[in-house]
Amino acid sequence: MPQIFISGEIPEVGYHQLQKYTFQVHTGESLITEDELKEGVAQAEALLCPLSTKVTASVLEAAPNLKIIANFGAGYDNIDVAAATAKGIVVTNTPNVSTEATAELALGLMIALMRRIPEGDTLCRTTGFNGWAPLFFLGRELAGKKLGIVGFGKIGQAVAKRASAFGMEILYSGRERKQEEEAKYGATYVSFADLAETADVISIHTAYNKETHHLFQKETFETMKRSAFLLNLARGPVVDEAALASALQEKQLAGAALDVFEFEPVINDVLKEMDNVVLTPHIGNATVETREAMARLSVENICRILEDGKAITPVN
Repeated sequence: MPQIFISGEIPEVGYHQLQKYTFQVHTGESLITEDELKEGVAQAEALLCPLSTKVTASVLEAAPNLKIIANFGAGYDNIDVAAATAKGIVVTNTPNVSTEATAELALGLMIALMRRIPEGDTLCRTTGFNGWAPLFFLGRELAGKKLGIVGFGKIGQAVAKRASAFGMEILYSGRERKQEEEAKYGATYVSFADLAETADVISIHTAYNKETHHLFQKETFETMKRSAFLLNLARGPVVDEAALASALQEKQLAGAALDVFEFEPVINDVLKEMDNVVLTPHIGNATVETREAMARLSVENICRILEDGKAITPVN
């Protein structure tokens, strides 16, 4: 029977699909260590791993029978794909199924940040307030603002659809212009420089690679409006976190909302102390519905490879 190693617990629906196979699951509150991962994949033909599992070339050397790495997530920068490809190991991901959940969180963070919802909640639970007043606790409306979306893929487009309903003007930047999607969502294609300079709100949904590492850095923040808000729901290293903290301290930006962090799970202490920063623990697609869909797709990719050698969503 094929051996499957799962390096972190997944929704129960995924285990049900694997009943005809033998599999082992790494459990516990701590993330799996490299040594534990090497031990787990030593005899395995398939590895199912969350984004938090680092699958290095060294790990792959310890897995001579491995046929597939099914990543539980749309991204796969946690895997040395080149090393896997060289060994003939198929790498798969779970694209598209997390689109709606991530787009919903983007709008939630946008509203929470601009209307100061977490800040207001804290005030009500601590010192309280004296009552309604014309100038008390003012925030900003989404209506009429320019939303700049960096990365106009499925998630970026889903954000555009929702933001349009709030009366926002949609700008986007990316590797190429998407005229069909422009017409569908009423979006305007602009350069990244123009987007940074003109957007009132910037929401990051680009893939992470060498080109997008520190796409947002000191020089970028200096060109943005002082009234602008920044959201990152892509990957932490797309933003130079130290530079962002400095820009916020110097009031070059109005605020930021982050669901991902440059040195995750470590979060910059300066950001944690700021009232105009909203932080969430990488929960972009953390809904029951989406995580179950991710489990089903991850497991189906494994079953397909073990049974007929053809994955549904290969990335190599």
